[in-house]
Amino acid sequence: MPAVVVVGAQWGDEGKGKVVDLFTHYADAVVRYAGGANAGHTLVVEGVKIVLHLVPSGALHSDTKCVIGPGTVVDPAVLLEEIDALQGRGLLAGDQLLVSNRAQLVLPQHKLLDGLREEGAGDAAIGTTRRGIGPAYEDKIARRGVRAGDLKHPRRLRAKLEANLDSCGPIVAHFGGELPDLSEVTDSYLALGQRLSPFIGDTSAWLAGALRDDARILLEGAQGTLLDIDHGTYPYVTSSNAIAGGACTGAGIGPVHIGGVVGITKAYTTRVGAGPFPTELSGGLGEHIRKAGAEFGATTGRPRRCGWMDAVALRYAVHVNGCTELALTKLDVLTGLDELRVCVGYDIDGVETSTFPYDGLGSVIPIYETLPGWTKDISTARDLSDLPINARNYVERIAEIAGCPIGLVSLGPDRVQTVGLTDPFPAS
Repeated sequence: MPAVVVVGAQWGDEGKGKVVDLFTHYADAVVRYAGGANAGHTLVVEGVKIVLHLVPSGALHSDTKCVIGPGTVVDPAVLLEEIDALQGRGLLAGDQLLVSNRAQLVLPQHKLLDGLREEGAGDAAIGTTRRGIGPAYEDKIARRGVRAGDLKHPRRLRAKLEANLDSCGPIVAHFGGELPDLSEVTDSYLALGQRLSPFIGDTSAWLAGALRDDARILLEGAQGTLLDIDHGTYPYVTSSNAIAGGACTGAGIGPVHIGGVVGITKAYTTRVGAGPFPTELSGGLGEHIRKAGAEFGATTGRPRRCGWMDAVALRYAVHVNGCTELALTKLDVLTGLDELRVCVGYDIDGVETSTFPYDGLGSVIPIYETLPGWTKDISTARDLSDLPINARNYVERIAEIAGCPIGLVSLGPDRVQTVGLTDPFPAS
C-alpha cells in the first residue's frame, strides 16, 4: 500500500495531531519527517489531553510503529521526557519507537543562540519558540551538526561538540552571551545517549522493508505550509520543508510510494508569532474565536492570532502540496456567529487577484464572501447529514474555492467528535 502524507495547510496549529491519531487506526507506522520540539501536537482521548512535541501522534496505538525520521531535529532531553510520560501511561512499550541515527540533535548552544537572536532583533523578531530549531538546521546545512547516531560514540561525540561550540563562539560573543562548557555538554549528552541508544537506528532501512511488505505508512508533518522555508511567508517561516514534498527527504522514502496527501485546515485561520496575516480579526470577534477555540500554543502557551478563513492561502496550499483531500477542523468554534466571511481574493494596489503572492502579503486587502452562520450545537453530530444546512454549505463552499474535496470534519478535540472519517489509504 502507498504512503499518505498529512500536512498542515495553514500557518500550523491546524489539528494535525488529532487527524493523525484518527488515521493511525488504518496505519502500520507513523513517521515524523520535519521540524523539532517547536511543534506541539495535541491529542484528546476520552477527555484526557496529551501533548506531543517529537514522538509521532500514532503513539496512542500500541500496534503502530512510531518513527522519527532524519529530517527532524531532536532535542534528546525533550524526547526522553515524552517517552517517560507516555510509558508512565502504559504507552509506547517495547520497540514501538525508532529514531533515525541521521536525525540532527538540538544542542544547548542552539537554544542559547535562538534566544539571543530573538532578543537582539527587537521589533524585527520572527517570533520563534526559542527551542533552538533554526540554529540546529543551520548547523545541519553547514555540515557541522551532531547526529543522533553520534550519541553511541563518545570520542566522536566530544570532538563534534567541541567543533560545534567553537563555531558558535563568535556569534554568542557578538550578542554578549556565554558558551556552555564543553565537558558539561558532553557528559550530559552521553548520559542522554545511553538512555536513547535502544531507540536509535536506521529508519530508512526499516521503512524500505516495511514498504516491501506492503505496510501502510502515515507521514506526519510539523508546522504548516505557510511556514515552509521555501514556500511560506518568508522570512516569518520555520527552518524546514513543512510541505508534503519534504516528506520524502525527511523520512527517507521515494516519491513513488506517496499515494495521497491530506491537508489539514481549520474552519478559520490562526497564526502564532510575527508575520503578515491578511484576514486577522482584532477586537472582540477575534478574541471570541480565540477563547471558543482555545487558541493558545501547545508548545509556548502564546495566544494565537485569529481571523477568517483565507481560501486564497488554502488554495495555494492545495497546489504546493498536491492535496488529494482536505480535513476541516474546529468547525464547532464558529457556532453562534450570525455571519461568516471567507476570503476569496486579494486586492493588491487596486488589482484583484486570486493568486497567493510571494511577497507583500502584509499590504493586501482581503476580498470577502459572506455566508450565513448557524446556532445549533454541532459538537455531538456523528454524520455530515446531522449538521445544519448552513454548516454544510460552509464546508462545501470552502472545498469548492480550494479546489479540493473535504472528507473529514472535526467538531471538537475528542476522537468521537468527528464526521466523515474514512480509510485514507488508496487501494493498490
